[in-house]
Amino acid sequence: MGSINNNGELRSIYRPANPGPLNKVITHLDHHCADFLAKSAFMVLSTANTDGTVDGSPKGGEPGFASILDDGRLGFADSSGNNRLDSFENIVTNPAVALLFMIPGLNESLRINGTAELSTDPAHCESFALGDKPAKVVVLVTVHEAYIHCAKAYRRAALWEPESWLPKDELPNGVEMLKDHAALDMPLEELTAGYDHDIESTLWEPGGDI
Repeated sequence: MGSINNNGELRSIYRPANPGPLNKVITHLDHHCADFLAKSAFMVLSTANTDGTVDGSPKGGEPGFASILDDGRLGFADSSGNNRLDSFENIVTNPAVALLFMIPGLNESLRINGTAELSTDPAHCESFALGDKPAKVVVLVTVHEAYIHCAKAYRRAALWEPESWLPKDELPNGVEMLKDHAALDMPLEELTAGYDHDIESTLWEPGGDI
């Protein structure tokens, strides 16, 4: 009891969507999308494997790290990470992707849905170089849908309002979580120093061997 089992039951709870949210979807990246991407330094990339297991991965860089190619596709370089390759292994077997772009201080986000492929073409890798280092892998997204998402969630969360932020000493300790979850037998101070050094030394390196 209480579970929703089909779309009819679901739709019976909600009023019909207004025309605006339905009609705002476009099938290409226009000048508004290009301007948004040029000012965005962060996004979440969502993928799924063939079994339907979903992964959401944060991606970031300098504003404009993801940009529109001449053929209308969206591209971005793979920067150094943890080499788990969850998103990329998903893309190889299931190209469907969803991207959510954010700009600090802006309560709207840009959503892009499409299909992705991984490219090692030298021209792409040079176009998305990280500093003076060509990318080793570039993600190319063929856009099926693009639309602006409303501000309600960000306003509810007061996400960009500094007065809503917790003091630093009350924030979760990511390194401590890593230590416990991975059962690492290492003093927290030593692990923190190594973690910080690894991030700083590889922050702007292309993904791959690093």
